[in-house]
Amino acid sequence: MTSETIISIFLGIGLAASVGFRVFLPLFALSLASYFNIWQLNENWEWIGGITALIILGVATIVEIFAYYIPYVDNLLDSIAVPLAAIAGTAVMVSTVADLSPEITWALAIIAGGGTAAAISGASGATRLASTASTAGVGNPIVSTVETGTSVIMTIASIFVPILGFVLVLIVVYIIFKIYKKIKSTKT
Repeated sequence: MTSETIISIFLGIGLAASVGFRVFLPLFALSLASYFNIWQLNENWEWIGGITALIILGVATIVEIFAYYIPYVDNLLDSIAVPLAAIAGTAVMVSTVADLSPEITWALAIIAGGGTAAAISGASGATRLASTASTAGVGNPIVSTVETGTSVIMTIASIFVPILGFVLVLIVVYIIFKIYKKIKSTKT
């Protein structure tokens, strides 16, 4: 495995984790990175760097970010975000991984990309649901801001310093695990 392959895996995992917070933002950033030749995508995925995809993903990103600030719409979005995140996480992983066989690429994309995105999206949705229940939705804009900010930071880190993006994923997963463990211990 070459260093390029390892870096591309780090990029994919970082973007997949970002997708867990905001589905379209990392896709839009990947589109921008491809459009401006910062990242070269796999042949079958080069269309993401086209102007049409760039515009569509840009509009979708803006709509998604603002929709999460509308009370109860945010919870509705969370109900569809997990499957969308799994699909988008798989897509960003398969589009960025370099120099692996199709079988390994797809297995890695489904497990590491889709799995990471779905897990983070599920935890994010649970956080918002808890916020809605405990604050009647008043705290949800704070949750949305933290999620969007985390997605932006992880996306930028993943694109420009993929190893840092991967480290941030490990930190986020650790924090989610600790919170889950704390919640589980208080329920028993």
